[in-house]
Amino acid sequence: MSRFLFNRRTLVIAGKKNEDLVNESIRFKEVLVIDSDGTQLGVMSRNEALEKAYDQDLDLLCVSPNSNPAVCKILDYGRFRFENQKKAKEAKRNQHTNELKPLRLSPVIDTHDFETKVKQATKWLEDGMKVKIDMRFRGRMMTRQEVGMKVMNDFIERLTELSNVDKKPKLEGNIMSCVLMPKKKVGGKANAKDEN
Repeated sequence: MSRFLFNRRTLVIAGKKNEDLVNESIRFKEVLVIDSDGTQLGVMSRNEALEKAYDQDLDLLCVSPNSNPAVCKILDYGRFRFENQKKAKEAKRNQHTNELKPLRLSPVIDTHDFETKVKQATKWLEDGMKVKIDMRFRGRMMTRQEVGMKVMNDFIERLTELSNVDKKPKLEGNIMSCVLMPKKKVGGKANAKDEN
């Protein structure tokens, strides 16, 4: 967690390089200044703008360096950074990542074991996770790949209501693998059709 170290003229964030144009790091001769309450103060020299900010015990932040003249805003930079970090954390928390769950089958799998694996895969797909299915061929099983392919296809067929095949079954070395991806839920669209 970074700490804010305040100095009258600069703001340094411990442990991180700051790339924002703040206070003394602003190098434009003239800037368009916006006050902390949003009112436009007009175009003035950099030194005048800094003095206005320092008079209010606030910082001068360049919000639009590419415009002519550059636009700077008087604000509390520590609070500004804190709010931005908070928004970034919130966005990261709301970002959903698909987890890939591994599942191993055998070409000579028993029906009860097959059903158990189907139930497990169903649970993961309902939770929105991808499922990677691996099937290892050992010894003489390599000569009977069609048996393994049939088991793999039966497994995929059992889960067609919940999933789409993201990566088709493919043999790499002695392992056949495929990836199933959960289907997108269209509950909102179906409900809208029912209402009409």
